[in-house]
Amino acid sequence: MSKELNLADLKNLLLENSSSEEEQEYLDIFNKLGINLDDYSDLVSKITLEYSSENGKNLSYAYPSDSGFDLYASEEVHLLPFGRALVPTGVRINIPENYEIQVRSKSGLAINKGLMVLNSPGTVDQGYTGEIKVIIFNASDLAQTIEKGSKIAQAVLSMCVHGKYVDLVKVGDIESKDRNENGFGSTGI
Repeated sequence: MSKELNLADLKNLLLENSSSEEEQEYLDIFNKLGINLDDYSDLVSKITLEYSSENGKNLSYAYPSDSGFDLYASEEVHLLPFGRALVPTGVRINIPENYEIQVRSKSGLAINKGLMVLNSPGTVDQGYTGEIKVIIFNASDLAQTIEKGSKIAQAVLSMCVHGKYVDLVKVGDIESKDRNENGFGSTGI
């Protein structure tokens, strides 16, 4: 029998066998992440996402298990082969604190038409309340038309650590770690 783990359970698990010093360290970590264990009743509780839409489309998840909801073009846009355009959506979102919106390509548009979000994932910061616009790239060798009202991207609400919780500290050198500078396929393809 499986049981959903809520924040109260997580808090109890972490703090149950901890010294008061360890307990404070755990609480400090969660506070730095913007999570107050006393304010949340459940890790999967509903989040209210307020939005306005000038394009006549309501935001919605196609399936309850979807990570993202669709964004639609609010005007017709023509793309030359290998061209890019900033496509307006007519949507403004009030993003809750400790969250961001990540704008990603639609897999069907990418495979069928070669249309993709150029800076995927595009970031919409919590403090931005303007219209969401999407940079669409035509990776095909054919001109493409994005019709007004058609799907252009998907938006994913994601937790993140905002700058006010991060101290950027300049140092002379970064300590060595097991991976060091090995990247770009260093573990094989």
